[in-house]
Amino acid sequence: MTQPTSHEIATNAPPASRKDRTLKARLYRILEAGHSHDWQSRVFEGAMATLIILNVVAFTVETVPSIHDRHAFFFLVFDLVSIGVFTIEYAVRLWVCTEHPPFRGLSSTRARLKFARSPLMIVDFLAIAPFYLSFLFAIDLRVLRILRLLRFFKLARFSPAFNTMLRVLTRERDALLGVLIVLVGMVIIAASLLYLVEGDQPGSEFATVPESMWWAIATLTTVGYGDVTPVTAAGKLLAGVVMVCGLGFFALPIGIIASAFMDEFRRQDFIVTWGMAARAPIFSTLNPGEIAELLSVLKARTAPPGSLIATDGERSGALFMIGAGAIELRDVDRPELEPIVLDEGRYWGARSLMTGIQGETALAVATSDLIVLDQEDFRRLGRTRPQIHAKLMESIRAAPDPFAKAPLIEENSDD
Repeated sequence: MTQPTSHEIATNAPPASRKDRTLKARLYRILEAGHSHDWQSRVFEGAMATLIILNVVAFTVETVPSIHDRHAFFFLVFDLVSIGVFTIEYAVRLWVCTEHPPFRGLSSTRARLKFARSPLMIVDFLAIAPFYLSFLFAIDLRVLRILRLLRFFKLARFSPAFNTMLRVLTRERDALLGVLIVLVGMVIIAASLLYLVEGDQPGSEFATVPESMWWAIATLTTVGYGDVTPVTAAGKLLAGVVMVCGLGFFALPIGIIASAFMDEFRRQDFIVTWGMAARAPIFSTLNPGEIAELLSVLKARTAPPGSLIATDGERSGALFMIGAGAIELRDVDRPELEPIVLDEGRYWGARSLMTGIQGETALAVATSDLIVLDQEDFRRLGRTRPQIHAKLMESIRAAPDPFAKAPLIEENSDD
């Protein structure tokens, strides 16, 4: 017996419940799912990013007394409108979070409490909390203004570049921590050596190691403020060596971050999120933890309109899932069947993971975001994650033929 689709479930629901569910699902797709080719999602993200940037600009300009005094009412209204928008956004995100795949098995209350503890929701809460706390506690106006700067970090939701930077820093955190430890060691060594060379000079600025550390930091970063400088020949020689070491040292973290960025851009053209993979029916037998592990072998691909994605009969087949857009499929082995068009959420090529031969020719009808699982990665999954591989094999065997309902060309021509 086939499982009813989400559309069939919604159609059979009571009118009020169906309307509520449809509205919630649509808002979830706009706010959380991040469909790159959904114009409403793009407009929302653009508007929110613009509002956040304007808030940062307003915070900066408002600190100028003459401008603040002249336009105090405007700044107050703008802040109230921003708080209202951010509060509504926060509340709606809490409401629609039950549509998020990881929370569908939880009660509404538990799902919302768990979702509220996620990093991005904490940032959203901190962006609005100071305004409401100011009604309960006496908060210095300058502190309140500074706390408004937390709204800047909301850009992490709407900026792919911001998210890329966070992923790169997270992935390279061990290497960057090692660089930081080396920097601290170099500061202590440089300060100690200068203390040893000039610490006994009359009126020396380097009478202690802590006093020498400011000079060490300024010299290693090649800033060289000049407020504290060595006076002896040995001290100047040491300063020169420290400057050269500083130049070489700061090339290290730059190289680490640049290399990580290149790896990130080579790995995928757009970000394959947990939600995108979880929406694919072929992965419905996997639990949230297994889907998270599966993300490491999934690849992303963007296909422009008219581009050839896969060819019937080519070796090393792959499973393709449509994150956004539309794909036209043709079956060369069954020329009597008309081409079919698959849209968002559909997939094809499941059987090719077992046979190693692509079974359909695919063309992009519109700009499409695709999630790809190729045969090589599927086999590697069998070696490293046999349990996930076994579940996927069950789903592949049960996968329906995408051409099962395709009309015959002869029938259409007779009509």
